[in-house]
Amino acid sequence: MLGNVTDVEDILQETFIRWHQTPYEDIRSERALLVTIVSRLCINYLESARVQREEYVGQWLPEPVSTDPESDPLASLMVDESISMAFLLLLERLTPIERAVFLLREVFKYTYTEISTAVDQTEANCRQIFRRARQHVSTERQRFKTTVSDHSNMLDLFIRTTRSGDIDGLLELLCSNVTLHSDGGGKARAIPNLISGAETVARLLVGVQRKLVPQEIVSRIMEINGAPGFVGYLNGKPYSVFTLEIEQERIRAIYVVTNPDKLSHLPELPVPG
Repeated sequence: MLGNVTDVEDILQETFIRWHQTPYEDIRSERALLVTIVSRLCINYLESARVQREEYVGQWLPEPVSTDPESDPLASLMVDESISMAFLLLLERLTPIERAVFLLREVFKYTYTEISTAVDQTEANCRQIFRRARQHVSTERQRFKTTVSDHSNMLDLFIRTTRSGDIDGLLELLCSNVTLHSDGGGKARAIPNLISGAETVARLLVGVQRKLVPQEIVSRIMEINGAPGFVGYLNGKPYSVFTLEIEQERIRAIYVVTNPDKLSHLPELPVPG
C-alpha cells in the first residue's frame, strides 16, 4: 500500500494503539477490525502523501526492500509480484481508495463484503472500483514471467556490459522503448527526469559509470523486492540499488535508487576485522 518501510512501521504502531483502545466487547471479528484499521490509515496517509510527492525532488520510486531468504527465511513464502518495483510503481497510478480495494481483492483475496467494511464503501461501489483499478493496472502489467535464474543472468550481464562501456552490447540487452527511472530524492546523485529509448539509456548508463560512480564501490547481488537486484556499497553502507524489469529476454525498465533515506533498511556489509 505505501511503498516505504518507515511509513509501514508508523501505520503498524498506530494500528496497535487503536487495537488496544477498542473495548473487547465491541470486537465481533479481530481480523476484520485490524484490516479495517490498517486499510483506512493507509488510505488517509496516501491522500496526504500525494501532496508531499508533488514536492518531491526528481522522480519518486518505492523503497527497495531486501527479500533475500538468507536475511529472512520466511520471506520466500510471502514474495510475489505484488512487491516488485514495477508493480508498486503501477499502483501509484491508482487513487488511494482504488489501491486499497485492488490490493485487498487481487492480492489478499478478500470478499467484497469484507472490503466494503474495510474501506467504508458499498459492495457495489467496491466492485466498480476494483474493475476500474484492474483496467488501469492490466494495460501495463507484465505479460511474460522471467525465471529467477534468467533474471540473475540478465542482471549480471547488464552490470558487466555497463562497466565495460560496451554500448553496442547494452543495446542488445535493452528493449527499444526501455525506460530508466532514478530516485535520489534531492539527497544523492540521480537523473531527475524519466529517460526513454535504448540508445539514450545505453549512452547515459555508460557515461554515469565512467564519470560519476566512485571507484571504491563494492557490489553485491541480492534479492530486492522479490527479484535479483544489484546493491552498490560505499564504506560498507548501501550507496545505490539497481533492479530490472525484463520482458521476452530484454530489459524493459531499469530502476535506480540512490536516496539514502530509502536505503537505510538494507543490510550493511560487515566491516573486515
